[in-house]
Amino acid sequence: MAKFGPKDIKKLREATNAGMMDCKNALKESDGNFDDAVAWLREKGLGAAAKKASKVAAEGVISVQVSDSKAVIVEINSQTDFVAQNDTFKAVVSEITSHVFDNSLSDADAINSSEIGGQPFSEYLSLKIATIGENLVVRRAGMVSSDDETVAINGYLHANNRVGVLLGAKCEDAQTAEKVRAELKNIAMHAAAMSPSTLSYKDFDAQFVADETNGRIEKVKKENEELVRLGKPLKNVPQYVSRQQITDEVIAEAKKAIEAELASEGKPEKIWDRIVPGKLDRFISDNTLLDQELALLDQKYVMDDSVTVGEHIEKISGGKAKITDFLRLEVGEGIEVAEEDFAAEVAKQMA
Repeated sequence: MAKFGPKDIKKLREATNAGMMDCKNALKESDGNFDDAVAWLREKGLGAAAKKASKVAAEGVISVQVSDSKAVIVEINSQTDFVAQNDTFKAVVSEITSHVFDNSLSDADAINSSEIGGQPFSEYLSLKIATIGENLVVRRAGMVSSDDETVAINGYLHANNRVGVLLGAKCEDAQTAEKVRAELKNIAMHAAAMSPSTLSYKDFDAQFVADETNGRIEKVKKENEELVRLGKPLKNVPQYVSRQQITDEVIAEAKKAIEAELASEGKPEKIWDRIVPGKLDRFISDNTLLDQELALLDQKYVMDDSVTVGEHIEKISGGKAKITDFLRLEVGEGIEVAEEDFAAEVAKQMA
C-alpha cells in the first residue's frame, strides 16, 4: 500500500521542479520517504545532466553584486540565448550570485567546490540542468573586496547582462574614496563599452608587445594608402606600439629629431621649449596604439576624450586615488563553438 498521496507528489514537485510522474515514481521507489525521493530524483537528474553536459555552453549571462566593501562578478553559461532569458534560469543566476557574494567566493573553482543549500554545488547545478533542460556552467568569477574605508569599490552590469566590470581604487582618505566610488561606475561603463583587456600597459607581456608591433604598424600604413586615395591627411606611421618600448633613449632621440625639424623650418630656438613638449606628447600618442586599445588607464576616456582614464581619475581625485583592481567579463569570451553541418546532422538522424 502506497505511503504517499497527491499532496506528497505536489510537495516533491514544488521542491524539485521535476515532472509529476517522475515525482510519483520517486516516492514509489523510496517507499514514500521524502528525502529519499529527492535523492532518487537527484540521481536521475545527474544522469540526465550528464548528457546535457556534453553540449557547449557558450551563451548565458554575467551577474554583478556590489556593496561599499565588496563586489563580485560571475559568468554563468547556458547553451542557448533563449534559456538565458528564461525566468527559471534568471532565478538560478540570482541564487548563485547571492551565494558567491555572501560567502566571498573569489573564483569559479571556489564556487564549484562549495556547498549551497546543504548540498555540493555540483549536485545543485546538476539538478538545475535537469530542470532547465540545458547544460549550465559557472565558468568564471572574480571579487574585489576591502574593509579599508580608503578603498573605493564599484561595478557595472550592461543592460544586456552580457558584459560586467568591477573596479577598485586605493585612495589617500575616506572622503576621496567616497567621491571616487561614484566615478568608478562611470569608468566601469567606459570599460564595458571600450573592451580593455588589462589595467595598464605595464601588465602586457613583453613578447605580446613584440608580436603585436609589426602588424599594427602595417595597419597604419594600409590606412594611409586609403587616406591617399581619399585625398585626406595621413597618419604618422609609428615606430613602436606601447609605452613599454619607449625608453628614455627613445624619448631623447625623438626630442633631437623634433629640434632638428624645428631648426630646418627656421623656428627660433628661443621658442622651442613651447613647441617641443606638445610634439613629444604627439610622438608618444602615435607610438602607443596598443596601450590605447587594450589598457584601461591608457584609453581616451569616452566622457572626456581630452584625457586618458588614468588622467581623469587623477584629476577628479586631486591626485589622491589610483585604480588598482580591474575585472571585465563578457559572455562566451574564448569559447570555441563548432559549426554544425545541418544536412549531415539530419542525415545522421535518419540513418
